[in-house]
Amino acid sequence: MTSISLVLASSVVIGANLATPALATLPLAMQYLGTMLVLYPAARLINRYGHKIVFCGGSLIGALGLALAALGIWFESFPLFALSGILVGVFNAVGQYYRFAAAEAVSINLRSKAISLTLSGGVIAALAGPKLAQWTRDMLPQPFTASFLALVCVALIAALLAKGLHLKQAVQLPDNLNTPFLPLLRRPDFVLAVVSGVVGYALMNLLMSATPLAMMCSNFDFADTATVIQWHVVAMFAPSFITGSLILRFGVMPVMLFGGISMLASIGIAINGETLINFELALVLLGIGWNFLYIGATARLVECCPPQQKAQVQAFNDTLVFFAVASITFSTGELMNRYGWETINLYSIIPVTLLMIAIAWQWLVGIRKPFPA
Repeated sequence: MTSISLVLASSVVIGANLATPALATLPLAMQYLGTMLVLYPAARLINRYGHKIVFCGGSLIGALGLALAALGIWFESFPLFALSGILVGVFNAVGQYYRFAAAEAVSINLRSKAISLTLSGGVIAALAGPKLAQWTRDMLPQPFTASFLALVCVALIAALLAKGLHLKQAVQLPDNLNTPFLPLLRRPDFVLAVVSGVVGYALMNLLMSATPLAMMCSNFDFADTATVIQWHVVAMFAPSFITGSLILRFGVMPVMLFGGISMLASIGIAINGETLINFELALVLLGIGWNFLYIGATARLVECCPPQQKAQVQAFNDTLVFFAVASITFSTGELMNRYGWETINLYSIIPVTLLMIAIAWQWLVGIRKPFPA
């Protein structure tokens, strides 16, 4: 997440400088595309070889991608910088399975807490990534070249840490598992868990990746942008220390509803002005909303997932999530160019509101009649 937070803070700015504002989010979209394409293979490799080998391999591939990104910046090659995002996306894809590995390492009643505590590591990343970008931005003649070289070291450290993991070896499932998905797709709780993850992550990424462009248009410098992204990532992960406990105390549905309310509050502040405090508050509330929705959706997904379909379900869910994220990130630059910051925020109200209605409806129905096991 340290690598991801630095990329979030700098990638759009670099893309705008190397190409045009309309293409500024393409490198970030390529990263999410790489993540989407690797999720299914990563799940199968984890099932066959275990977490340690896959986590180490993903980190090494990430180091290679970050090195290519540094070369793209140095030689002012936008295509190379954009294509390097695919390898960085592999790093991110493998990282998605840390939260599932944590859930598998504990008893059932502690799974939501394990997921949230694993994601709480993003608090350190939120501080480290943007600060690393600021400290190393101008160390070499081409801005941000040193930043991405520093991230190569971060990825190598991740590989070393993964090498020291000692996780219980999961029961091996056949690689050609073809358990039908149709029964799961008929379950409202499963569908809502997947849809909540997709909508929450995609909308968060739309508004987050549009923020640096909006701030550039409002003549803020990179230090201000990095600070806004930093506090956004803090807000994404700091609640993780308590999200699992809140789910245990109040249930997953109220927590997810609060996530939707936080997102709506973020949008309201964003359309109320384009001052630094507006950007900061909007992105903080957006991060909190994402945390409650995403951890809630993940916890719900784990509850719905039969053991024999674990790898399939996790890969299916995250592939849909990152397909939506990649698609919306790819179009963010053009959307900002055509419609502007305020209009994008206004349109975002619709899917958040519909999702909240679906969560509230299923929560009320679930009180009267539990979902079938």
